[in-house]
Amino acid sequence: MPNTLDYIHKTITSIIEVNNDEWNYFSGLFEVKELKKKEILLHADTICKNIYFVNSGLLRIYFTDNNGRESSFHFVPEHDFATDYESFLQQTPSKYFIQALEDTQVVIISNNMVLDGFKKLRYGEKLGRKLTEKYFILYCKKIQALYTQTPLDRYREMNKLFPFVLQRVPQHYIASYLNISSVHLSRLKNE
Repeated sequence: MPNTLDYIHKTITSIIEVNNDEWNYFSGLFEVKELKKKEILLHADTICKNIYFVNSGLLRIYFTDNNGRESSFHFVPEHDFATDYESFLQQTPSKYFIQALEDTQVVIISNNMVLDGFKKLRYGEKLGRKLTEKYFILYCKKIQALYTQTPLDRYREMNKLFPFVLQRVPQHYIASYLNISSVHLSRLKNE
């Protein structure tokens, strides 16, 4: 069985070079947290103070409208990062919730660790930039898809991005991610 930090180490070193001294220092600062299915990791209206790396399980990032209706914004599977970058970078209240859709294990990277990493990792700023770029592109694509793609196109794109989604995510969360009704989602699945 892999060490709880093996996956994050592999992911980070796929983005930047990290020597043993750097890794030994930072690996001692990580916190590992176990979440139960449906547990909320981040609540809206609180400041997002961490970036979460998913070791195992699945997270959903969502928001609620003025009527309390939930809309799924993103799904975060194993070996990927989750946060509300706007809240994290600006230290302002989040508009999102982050919830475990399955029993999930995350590695917590605090805001202080990120700031420390910018100073103490040779390529720490590059890592921060790459992760921020990834989320910027994700947000841009999501917004563009809502305005330019048909529901069927968004459904196909979702299946490419998240090939696991139909087996692991409840249908009403998928429908809200696509910005369609559950009935419309059933029709798309049958096409």
